[in-house]
Amino acid sequence: MNIMEDITAFTSQLASMGYLEIFIAIFCFLVFCLWALGHSNKNGLPRNYPFVGMFPTLILNLHRIHEMILEILSKTGGTFLLKGLWFTNLNFLATVDPANVHYIMSENFPNFSKGPEFKKIFHVLGDGIFNADFDLWKDQRKLAREMVIHHRFRKCLKKTSWDKVENGLIPVLEFVAKEGRVIDLQDVFKRLTFDTTFKLVLGFDPGCLSLDLPDISFLKVMDDVPYVGFIRYILPESIWKLQKWLGIGPENKLGKAEEVIDQVLVKHISMKRDELSRGAKTKEDEDGFDLLTSYILLNDGETKTRLKFDDKFLRDTVFNFIIAGRDGVSSCLTWFTWLVFTHPEVEKNIREELKVIIPEKERGKQRLFSAEELGIVVYLHAALCETLRLYPPIVFQHKTPQEPDILPSGHHVHPKQRVIINMYAMGRMEFIWGTDALEFKPERWISDRGILKHEPSYKFFAFNAGPRTCIGKEVAFTQMKVMAAAIIHNYQIEMVKGHVVYPNYSIFLHMKHGFNARVKKRWAY
Repeated sequence: MNIMEDITAFTSQLASMGYLEIFIAIFCFLVFCLWALGHSNKNGLPRNYPFVGMFPTLILNLHRIHEMILEILSKTGGTFLLKGLWFTNLNFLATVDPANVHYIMSENFPNFSKGPEFKKIFHVLGDGIFNADFDLWKDQRKLAREMVIHHRFRKCLKKTSWDKVENGLIPVLEFVAKEGRVIDLQDVFKRLTFDTTFKLVLGFDPGCLSLDLPDISFLKVMDDVPYVGFIRYILPESIWKLQKWLGIGPENKLGKAEEVIDQVLVKHISMKRDELSRGAKTKEDEDGFDLLTSYILLNDGETKTRLKFDDKFLRDTVFNFIIAGRDGVSSCLTWFTWLVFTHPEVEKNIREELKVIIPEKERGKQRLFSAEELGIVVYLHAALCETLRLYPPIVFQHKTPQEPDILPSGHHVHPKQRVIINMYAMGRMEFIWGTDALEFKPERWISDRGILKHEPSYKFFAFNAGPRTCIGKEVAFTQMKVMAAAIIHNYQIEMVKGHVVYPNYSIFLHMKHGFNARVKKRWAY
């Protein structure tokens, strides 16, 4: 790539973020001048330029940010200080060192919080569990865990997952298979998990996954929230605040997204309160309870929590659940489907495993699988874990030290510094996973005895680690197995020739260009 191509790439990145007007005059000239010095040092690492730090290199590589971080951490033993613009709080200590991860997430957990900066960047999440720290986080986590493991919610989870696959996913796949159409499976999976999560959290199915694939505003803005959060993360606060004040670029998108989110959630919380006040649901409801119902009923009874169950609390709580459930599961399902159908041996092994649990009289036919049936599968579970290792739904974890500290790697950290655990790079490190780290091998998760291997969370970080380990892990696996088994047993997926699969840049790891494919049936009714 020559200098003009780099400048073009640089300006196009700024334009895509809505900052071209602000930065073009300042940085294009700087990039032009600094090019003579090279992008990197002789060791292949980014140069730390006067005033601008490593920011030009970061922006020039924004389109391949995940690969850039991977390359840097591979060359530095797993930990590296990325320096941003001078006079801003944009220095990142990026690490994938398992010893550091264990120290941050478990051993010295009290010293590493999300911090107020994280909450400002992701203010759309409010005081929900993802933003919360200290006592507020402890109270929310304890309550949320009780809700998620309750038998009423588990009943709702299993029924909702089955119903949405049967009445949503299968009709769409049948239709496109019959018509021979090309379809964006990533969009289908986002709709599937959005409907499922909305039903589990709010008790209402918005009907995003239907044959006409309706244009629903809430679904559209769900992609804007993590994208703008990512942009905020790499730019000075003063810049994105200026853009917010001017109402331009990504901040304009986020503002509109918040309006839609608040409008929809406030409406459904009010509807749910009214529904429950009229006795429309009882504790004997045979389909189980959605989470919003459980929270409202808990508030109506006696509770020893310090939480205030007003509409603001409910709004923040349910939105945190929705964004985690929709994006986490849809991301994994998309990458999983692509990986499996581009690895025929893996596809064959999963089908053989599913065949074993099918009664003899039902073999060779189209069918779905219940959560109970899939509780015994090993290879399918291993393939999902392998997908999460290579393509974790959330790209990185943010921590802020409360007091100065020294990590096991010897790196010093202080309260004004961001500490980033990069899950994408972590899953691809040879010193963690071996020389075959870049290969898709479900077998690495299966022991010689044919059972699932346990990998410590500070090594396999897809569901976080320590006290903040994801409480929705089993919920996610339940959904993913039911959905994945239905697809692999009943259909053959073929990606459109020439379609490019590449990660986007956002907080959630989706395919930048979608997943365009054709669907073929394997069985007759």
